[in-house]
Amino acid sequence: QLAESGGGLVQAGDSLRLSCAADGRPYSSHVIGWCRQGRGNEREFVAAIRWGSSRTYYADSVKGRFTISKNSAENTVYLQMNSLKPEDTDAYYCAAGVDLGVCQQPLRGFTWGQGTQVTVSS
Repeated sequence: QLAESGGGLVQAGDSLRLSCAADGRPYSSHVIGWCRQGRGNEREFVAAIRWGSSRTYYADSVKGRFTISKNSAENTVYLQMNSLKPEDTDAYYCAAGVDLGVCQQPLRGFTWGQGTQVTVSS
């Protein structure tokens, strides 16, 4: 189970740090991803980190502005969001999966959390 926190209302250009706390240690092969709701029915990939190697992956729209990291001791993944834009406004969720399709196909039996709302005003 994953729990998101850290969203809020900020102005364009500001920063926020989102947290994703796991209730257990992820497997080293697992990917923890940040997703946002987007405009359609499917959640949109934002960033991900592979737990064991700490290798990171980003959507083109956030590359250079967002940084994903983890604290292994606390089983927590962070998303540092800098230079926020109004188009980043969305509900953000974290998910566990086996590859970069984590936002569309998380682990079997995974239950989505409530997410955390990020609102960026212009």
